[in-house]
Amino acid sequence: MSGRPIKRSLTLKGHRTSVSLEDVFWQAFCEIADAEGKPINVLAAEIDADRGFETGLASAIRVYVLNSFRDP
Repeated sequence: MSGRPIKRSLTLKGHRTSVSLEDVFWQAFCEIADAEGKPINVLAAEIDADRGFETGLASAIRVYVLNSFRDP
């Protein structure tokens, strides 16, 4: 398993974008979305709406994943 980020495509509120995430974070993000019963794009849009302008989307997703495992 590579630790290098891989570019992934997402659609947020009808707009295509991409994030570069390591495979381990992407897999955990997909598992969290599934556990919450949400499509990955919906969860990504929620994270996007909650992040500050100074925080990139990929970083916000990583923090979300980490917090999800810290506070199950």
